[in-house]
Amino acid sequence: MNQTWKNWLDRILMADVLLVFISFAWFAVAVIGRSLGISLGLEQWYKLWQPVFTPAIGILMAGAIISGIFSQISKRLGN
Repeated sequence: MNQTWKNWLDRILMADVLLVFISFAWFAVAVIGRSLGISLGLEQWYKLWQPVFTPAIGILMAGAIISGIFSQISKRLGN
């Protein structure tokens, strides 16, 4: 049961990492576009920052901490 839960947590965290990387790439491209005078969606990125990207980063951090805690517990219990 414990391994199944950890596998699901790892899958969710991998999807979250993908979302964070994609959002960073979008931000980088949009900033470069703005410096060149091309609109590549920086305003839309700003609109999504608070409701989407900030929680995604928080979930990623919390999930990494939880995963580390469960790994340490498993090591100490010998599982």
